[in-house]
Amino acid sequence: MAQPEVGQLYNVAMKVLTPPFRFSWKIIANGLDRLPSGPAILCPNHTSVLDSFFLPVVLPRRITYVGKAEYMDDWKTKYLFPAMGMIPIDRSGGSASSAALDAAAGVLEKGELFGIYPEGTRSRDGRLYRGHTGPARLALRTGAPIVPVGIRGSRQIMPPEAKFPKPFMPLAVEFGRPIDVSRYRDRDNDHMILRQIMDEVMYEIRRMSGQEYVDNYATKKAEGLPTDTATIPSADRTNGSGPEGAAGDEAPEAKVSSADALKNARARARAS
Repeated sequence: MAQPEVGQLYNVAMKVLTPPFRFSWKIIANGLDRLPSGPAILCPNHTSVLDSFFLPVVLPRRITYVGKAEYMDDWKTKYLFPAMGMIPIDRSGGSASSAALDAAAGVLEKGELFGIYPEGTRSRDGRLYRGHTGPARLALRTGAPIVPVGIRGSRQIMPPEAKFPKPFMPLAVEFGRPIDVSRYRDRDNDHMILRQIMDEVMYEIRRMSGQEYVDNYATKKAEGLPTDTATIPSADRTNGSGPEGAAGDEAPEAKVSSADALKNARARARAS
């Protein structure tokens, strides 16, 4: 689909969807004042199919998402989703993923908001999984800050496999402080830097969403942007040995609490 067609019905869709969403659920948004006035990459947690609607409903500005290309095979969503601002992406990777990166960069270069789920897919068990490095790569390419977003209550409203959402339940969306990656601009090919950025993003999401963190990927491949499976060395093991794993390789599962693992990752990110 040609780029001019992407998002052409966004304003209309928001005018139609916002009143019934506001009526059906008690939606509270915190931290909207933290959103930059210019371009930004929004990274929310993802536990419900309704997350892609709840976030735009509370935003004062348009947001463009990436979405799986399979939506383009269904006549019911082939035109609707792109018209609402979704950039279709082939999750098999390669040139298709590179095209999504180019399209996302174009959105940010126009000063707009771009959204991507760092876990790569919806969490089926409600826990928060390790973030893929695509958002960090995009931030380093464009200079746009990353804004972590914590969504609470969407899984209770629309649990996995549920056919219909539960009305009149609370929903909270919190926007974290923007993470400036400009200090890493000359290290955009450093896998450890990409991992550090995303671990800091996931730490903030966990803090806001209250989810249990799992130091493992929810999927083998992220939905959307090109990514590496680089991992930051795990925290020291209980046997006293040093960190295991290297950039570009998957480290064994850490034998420490998930909260401690993220705190250590965040400390390393700030120290770099």
